[in-house]
Amino acid sequence: MMLRYALRSVRARKAGFLGAFLSLMCAAALITACGTLLDTGLRGTIRTERYAASPVVVSADQNVHRTTVKHKKGKTKVKHKAKPIAERAWLPENLETTLARTPGVARVIPELTFLAQPLTPAGTGGRTAYGHAWDSAALTPYRLVTGSAPRAATDLVIDRDFAVRARLRPGDRLTVQSTQAPRVYRITGIAAPATPVRHQTSLFFSAGEARRLAAHPGQVTAFGVLPAKGTSAERLRQAITTALHQPTTPLGSTAQVTTGDARGPVEFLDAATARTRLVSIGGAMGGTSLLVAVLVVVGTFVLSVQQRYRELALLRAVAATSGQIRRLLGREALIVGTVAGVAGALLGLPLGTWLYDRFVALGAVPATLQHTTGIVPPLAALVATALGAWTAARVASRRISRIRPAQALAEAEPGAGAEPETEARAKSARTRRTTRTRLTTRAGLTRGRLLAGLVLLAGGVVLVVVLSKLRTEPASTPVTFLAVVVLSTSVALLGPLLVKAAVLVLRGPLRRSGPTGRLAIANLRGNAVRMASVVTPLTLLIGMTCTVLFVQPTLGNAARAQVREGVRADWVVASQGPGVPAEAARQLRARHDIVTEVVRTTVRVGLDKYVAQGVTPAGLTRTWDPDVTAGSLAGLTEHTAAVSELAADQLHLKPGGTLKFTLGDGTPATLTVVAVYARGLGFGDLTLAHDLVARHVDNPLASSVLVSTPRTQTQLATTLREFPGVRVLAPAAADSLQAQRQQANAEVNYLAMGLVLAFTAIAVVNTLAMSVAERVREFALLRLAGATRRQVLRMLRIEALSVVLLATALGSGVALAVLTAFSIGMTGRAAPSVTPLVYVTVVTVGAALALVATALPGRAALRVRAVTVATARE
Repeated sequence: MMLRYALRSVRARKAGFLGAFLSLMCAAALITACGTLLDTGLRGTIRTERYAASPVVVSADQNVHRTTVKHKKGKTKVKHKAKPIAERAWLPENLETTLARTPGVARVIPELTFLAQPLTPAGTGGRTAYGHAWDSAALTPYRLVTGSAPRAATDLVIDRDFAVRARLRPGDRLTVQSTQAPRVYRITGIAAPATPVRHQTSLFFSAGEARRLAAHPGQVTAFGVLPAKGTSAERLRQAITTALHQPTTPLGSTAQVTTGDARGPVEFLDAATARTRLVSIGGAMGGTSLLVAVLVVVGTFVLSVQQRYRELALLRAVAATSGQIRRLLGREALIVGTVAGVAGALLGLPLGTWLYDRFVALGAVPATLQHTTGIVPPLAALVATALGAWTAARVASRRISRIRPAQALAEAEPGAGAEPETEARAKSARTRRTTRTRLTTRAGLTRGRLLAGLVLLAGGVVLVVVLSKLRTEPASTPVTFLAVVVLSTSVALLGPLLVKAAVLVLRGPLRRSGPTGRLAIANLRGNAVRMASVVTPLTLLIGMTCTVLFVQPTLGNAARAQVREGVRADWVVASQGPGVPAEAARQLRARHDIVTEVVRTTVRVGLDKYVAQGVTPAGLTRTWDPDVTAGSLAGLTEHTAAVSELAADQLHLKPGGTLKFTLGDGTPATLTVVAVYARGLGFGDLTLAHDLVARHVDNPLASSVLVSTPRTQTQLATTLREFPGVRVLAPAAADSLQAQRQQANAEVNYLAMGLVLAFTAIAVVNTLAMSVAERVREFALLRLAGATRRQVLRMLRIEALSVVLLATALGSGVALAVLTAFSIGMTGRAAPSVTPLVYVTVVTVGAALALVATALPGRAALRVRAVTVATARE
């Protein structure tokens, strides 16, 4: 019975439910899109290309592990955790003998994979270029289509796609920047793969040259194992696993044996790492979207219930119980939420694909991790939307379902607490208005709502305080956006009180604007609940947008400031390619310059990740000053390390202490701490010797070279003229280049939160339009009382500007509090980076949305004759 009535109600009030439908549909689309990203991170396929012809691949373990054993109440709990390392781990090449002796093995092919960037104007078409030994071409397999295999150290075979792009043929010369100095090779052949290779460019060298460039003597990247005739891949995998775990082969006990799609992550390490990043992005976006959606949809349903106050009051008056009212509104919400959820889920699927493509284009996710779309994200969005709508309806119906029928009719009387009054009204009308205002005040801010708002406000303050104590970006980022949402929710609950407070502040200026200003004051004061529903999404939009736009600059500018203060060098050598070769630094040193090579990586202390750099110890203090607060950099060697104050605090280290960690390629190391420095935000948490780091990274080329010299920029450039792409920059120019890279990295975060902000902007327009649309009868009565069309529109503009001022103050206050706490925690100073022009743009866009969303429905409402509206049935 109640479901049938709810269906008829929704059918009869399509226009009334349109606003709620749009909000819910956008929420479902956003949740579905975020869900597909999360699903891709969890289940996305990484298909192999390089190892297509090798059914079994043996590789090194790409994780660090920690096993904890707890004994509690006579029970033993064993917990195992693993975290990925940043660089490629290598295997000892003598495992080839063990593998070759394993039953079922026909052939073992050792693989070397290393950096090999061809320096041509045509480039590689966005593909990453890798070098290999020609002996391992059978892993794909690559076969020569023209020319011959490489034999001499300067011979080279290139793949056919690259040859076509760069217009190269056998006999041509090609300069390749690998792990050593750039070298000119003679192309002896062109090879084509038997299966498609779409995500990489392969260069094949002679065996001796490949070992030199790989720079890992006695080690290989992986082994491709070909089975004997009649041996299945799975059976061979089990046999190899058993052989590697024998006591006689201790070096192979950690090796990983993979088949099928599991070979892909072995080949594309960045794709395997991107899984975690995509899960984090999808989860953060989805969680934030859900919280924002609930907050916005509740406000939408509050307005929807207000529009039907008289209808619901009449139902109460004809003996409908509180439970029946709640069930009616709940079923209506479920109907609208289900329909909107289905439509939004269907829209969210292409939106998720577009979002994934944008992440790939920005470099945040490699194309080798294939986008996955399952049934779970749309279903989850549908369930979340339906439950969110039902919850919002229950919250919005609390007041009307609990008050007595007589009181409901009194509050629902046309104009009660809502119709503006002119100064010419009689004294009795003023008395009724005062009474109704009290009723509206009680209805707008009940004791429970006030208490909930204060609790959330306190919770937001606690989050801000906690944020000021967090000193790592992974910990602070989710708290930052959660604090914005929680504080905005407290604004939503305390909205009527805040609107009335704003009226007291704005009353003087508005009264001086004439009758329309006084009408606006009456509306703002008498309709605090409606105005609060409008203020909430606008506050969230301004607060969230300012936070998103200024979080990264706050962190990045502080880091760059530390770099500017810490670089003492006269010049900075940088590269447009993969890095600055060590040979370039040696040539500079030959001219008696003080040269510091900088190589960057990530290491693990236990399972925790720390940014590290390797620097040349000789003459270090002439080019670099990290603001040492304890110890001295004079003792920095391959057996010692310097740590930032943050790392020292987290790891309980001081000069003379022992630092145990895992290098980027999984190699364990134990060093002695010789110094603690303050500028860790700009230079990383750990500083090690350059040669130690360079031996354990995939790209040993320097990210930058600091040079202290009396020579000029031109003289340095002349010394380095044989190194393509290497540039000599002033420290200020290098800082500008870093700012551009910082902006490019920030685009990923802007994209991640941009859809949430777009949804919030739609909610602002939707809520304002609903708020104005419900006042058609009020506008008609004003017209009949003598107000002109222009005066009504002016009143609406004044109301909208008042709402914008309040929302700007609240949103800016929320963003300022959160950004200041973030700045204190991450940089140690209460100095958030806020660009005035960007901030003014945000406020201007918010104001423009509010004015347009108010003016257009207002003009539409005023097109109908006032007498027709006033005499029409409600």
